[in-house]
Amino acid sequence: MNAIADMPSSASAVDTRHGSPLIEVRDLRKRFGEVEVLRGVDLEIARSEVVCIIGPSGSGKSTLLRCLAALETYDHGDVRIEGELLGYSERNGKRVRASQGEINRVRRNVGMVFQQFNLWPHMTALGNVMEALVRVRRLPHADARRRANAMLETVGLSHKGDAYPAKLSGGQQQRVAIARALAMEPHIMLFDEPTSALDPELVGEVLQVMKQLARDGMTMAVVTHEMGFAAQVADKVMFIDQGRIAVQGKPREVFHDAGQPRLRQFLQNYFDRNAFWARGPDDAEPL
Repeated sequence: MNAIADMPSSASAVDTRHGSPLIEVRDLRKRFGEVEVLRGVDLEIARSEVVCIIGPSGSGKSTLLRCLAALETYDHGDVRIEGELLGYSERNGKRVRASQGEINRVRRNVGMVFQQFNLWPHMTALGNVMEALVRVRRLPHADARRRANAMLETVGLSHKGDAYPAKLSGGQQQRVAIARALAMEPHIMLFDEPTSALDPELVGEVLQVMKQLARDGMTMAVVTHEMGFAAQVADKVMFIDQGRIAVQGKPREVFHDAGQPRLRQFLQNYFDRNAFWARGPDDAEPL
């Protein structure tokens, strides 16, 4: 069963990468007190496109994603989801903050997965996935159960529906969180460093789920430090530094042909930290 491919979409299967962008951001700015975290970000994400966002800690990556999900109020610029302005509305030629109901309507097709799993500890995996279907989408209990089971099957956890979060590994909990987001039938998934809280041995199982989502055509924006994942899966990689997109392009252009000094420094630091030893652990010469 390919539950993702079976999800309804407002676009035809033939016209997946044409027409208006699914997400369009223009001159996005966000300030926390005296610190301007986002300093004029422009980006577009097409339907079925996978965009990986990389950069040093504190560069604005997570804030950007939270603005795309209306979890942060941006100060300037436009964020449009499927052509609709998010967070604000125009009245008599002036921009005013949109009502919460209007914000929820515009972002209804956006799912987000966080660094922390945020599962309800008193609910089973199945119950965690069902909760929003019942309370937000108002699905009948039987329909919500069927959809939740399908989403757990999609992330490889159909056998863990009755397990509580405390009995699941970190990787399994994150996969339940992904299933919970997928159950709402989003048109785009936002991932904010979804493997950063996991032990190294558990990272792979979450990345495999995300790779399958990409193969199935899910539109994705992923903040990540997993450069291998970005190189393999992304259609486009964006390097953010000091609140601006300094470099963007195809993975090969960013990782292999980068001429921007700050990007080269960032990648070199990453490779240095993750280098294996040439002849063994006692050798001081990295590869």
